[in-house]
Amino acid sequence: MENRLILAINPGSTSTKIAVYDNIKSVFVKSLKHSTDELKKFGSIQDRLIFTKQIIIRELEEANISLNNVEIVIGRGGLLKPIPSGVYEVNDLMRSDLSSYKYGEHASNLGALIAYEIAKDINGARALIADPVVVDELQDEARLTGLPQFERRSVFHALNHKATGRMHAKSIGMQYDQLNLIIAHLGGGISIGAHLKGRVIDVNQALDGEGPLSPERSGTLPAGDLIKACFSGKYDYDTLKRLITGEGGFVAYMGTNDAYQVEMKAKGGDEKAILLQNTLGYQVSKYIGSMATVLKGEVDAILLTGELHIINIDGLYNAES
Repeated sequence: MENRLILAINPGSTSTKIAVYDNIKSVFVKSLKHSTDELKKFGSIQDRLIFTKQIIIRELEEANISLNNVEIVIGRGGLLKPIPSGVYEVNDLMRSDLSSYKYGEHASNLGALIAYEIAKDINGARALIADPVVVDELQDEARLTGLPQFERRSVFHALNHKATGRMHAKSIGMQYDQLNLIIAHLGGGISIGAHLKGRVIDVNQALDGEGPLSPERSGTLPAGDLIKACFSGKYDYDTLKRLITGEGGFVAYMGTNDAYQVEMKAKGGDEKAILLQNTLGYQVSKYIGSMATVLKGEVDAILLTGELHIINIDGLYNAES
């Protein structure tokens, strides 16, 4: 059989999703959850790379899918220099930037690296990425802060945002670039963007904790208190960075990044879990509202995507009203 299958790999902070397509037909989909304890075992991106490659190959073998039939391996794009939305072939420079954390460290860096590692062992296969997290379409007003030495960056779940927008547009017989959308990716990290006719003109910088709290991230913190913490002598750089991007949010309050566990505790009457769940809904709703002002109230749809959209967060804080 000639190579014809597409293997898609989406490594995230709390899960790895894999799918196999025959042209546009999905023939296999699997989501693999990773607990906080499991991820703590990996001291480097290379360690997790080996682990993730092994479990992907194992899952495909168990599904009787031969890698020899794969033509394209496409991974989630990671932290690179700001680039336009699109599809890119994995090359040596990209791999070097991702593995050395030149532009930052995140699970999405694994996408291109895993795609390359799998594709290189398949005759004729290509390794690609699409819509990496550094897609930058911000309007000028969204970049500036109150200090010229600090500029906001566009780092968000671009792949899921763009795919969700295109899928919605197709479902109503329109093109993505004909619509004004607010799209909220709700996962281990949370990003909420204003999509103006196909361009994400404003979005919270999800990587460094800007925006709502999430299962693993602190969300926006009081700047003054954060400065005091930096100079308190209690924390070094790596510890604070980890608290903001890996051990904040649900992990900090409940000791888990599993939103389902938090929901079950809330349903069981745990007051801390109830407050945390309501706070998540409150903050997400607030950011969605702010993006409506960016679009001057001209919003065709509000779209929720990511694993948390299936979790009941109280109607996104009284969204019914």
